[in-house]
Amino acid sequence: MIALLQMSNQVLDTSFFILFLLLITYPVIGGFAWFIGNLCYSFLFKHRQKEWNEIPEEIEPFITIMVPAHNEEIVIEHTIDYLMTKINYEHYEVLVTDDGSTDSTPEILTSLQKKYPKLRVIRIEKNKGKAHAFNIGLGFAKGGLILSNDADTVPEPDSLNRYINYFLRPDSTNISAVTANMDVQNRSKLIAKSQTVEFSSIVGIIKRTQIGVLGSIYAYSGANTLYRKNALIDVGLFRQDRATEDISIAWDHQMDGWLSLFAPQIMFFMEVPESLTMLYRQRKRWAKGGTEVWLTNFRKVLLHPFRNIGRTVMFIDQSLSIIWSFFFWISSILFLWQLLAAGFSKNPEDIFHILTLSFLFICFEIISSMFQLIASLIVDDQGKKIKYLFFAPLYMLFYWIMNALTIVTTFIPAVKTIMGLGSGTWKSPERKGTANTTSDSEKKND
Repeated sequence: MIALLQMSNQVLDTSFFILFLLLITYPVIGGFAWFIGNLCYSFLFKHRQKEWNEIPEEIEPFITIMVPAHNEEIVIEHTIDYLMTKINYEHYEVLVTDDGSTDSTPEILTSLQKKYPKLRVIRIEKNKGKAHAFNIGLGFAKGGLILSNDADTVPEPDSLNRYINYFLRPDSTNISAVTANMDVQNRSKLIAKSQTVEFSSIVGIIKRTQIGVLGSIYAYSGANTLYRKNALIDVGLFRQDRATEDISIAWDHQMDGWLSLFAPQIMFFMEVPESLTMLYRQRKRWAKGGTEVWLTNFRKVLLHPFRNIGRTVMFIDQSLSIIWSFFFWISSILFLWQLLAAGFSKNPEDIFHILTLSFLFICFEIISSMFQLIASLIVDDQGKKIKYLFFAPLYMLFYWIMNALTIVTTFIPAVKTIMGLGSGTWKSPERKGTANTTSDSEKKND
């Protein structure tokens, strides 16, 4: 009996040591993993689109561009004008679902309808959230393919033609959605420039790794994704009580056997937060939505871990990310406590050892992050974003801490949502009018 207890204690000690070591090295391992995964996507992924064919007008599938909107008076006119005049595609409509806007959005849309026959508007009297607005719009959409397009987002002029290349392939019958590559439209402030590094590169290289190595992606880019309408219906449409409908529907599709793809060569441009308050609010919503999806699918993955190995690996990575966020704050508090204790005891040797170990760990983390950053900036958009490497330190130091903070602070609210206490209503961001400036996509078309 004593021998069994000793063996059990050894197993527990070993398990905790391995977990501790994994959490300590998690950011370093992650950086190198995304770097290697990008190489796998570039040379091994079979669903990568290598050539783009011009789709003759007579065989163009009809597409509904759906724009859910709530209090978007500053950006909506610019977005609709762009979608109506800049898109190089014929068979499409624009369907705006106005989700209870209380500003001048309805009046602007009424004026635009007189200008553009292809524009249709559905008015929802009470704000019930983006997912609800999208689900209502699906009942009125004429297209068998639905392009989600946020009110502050514009895709490249050739985006629809490129999207359709995926859906006309011989192996496309099981494709539920193709999600595009995000870029920043408003780059006038430092906080927006640093997000260019994140969206154009970091997010892109992670999605390349997920789809190229694991065969699954963690989330669609909700601001611009082309969905197969039947695939949305097949999984019961968007979950209306979730904080992030794009993460939730991506998991629902893939858990149901659909194939979801990332198309890094299809670019769209969106307005990003330019204040810390709006950025934190956005990241809280993303973190809460991610935890909700993790909790929703925990039992499914646990009971059938080998049904889809790639998806299980992605789920484990998400689990480690959540655990690491708590570990980061707990270990940071303990680090400061030890540093203060050493300072009060006037023991310079202890202070030196604590700071030296911390410095070594940070160096390893920076090296792995730079591998990931440089590789992602080179491969994304043909290396045009390499100039934004200057803003990488702000992303690595500030955004990682914010993401870890939002995961911890939204964990309990996410649990409440899973227990049936969630709400999908949305609050429109504080617009500055920056989306009305000429975007990179328009410059390319000039």
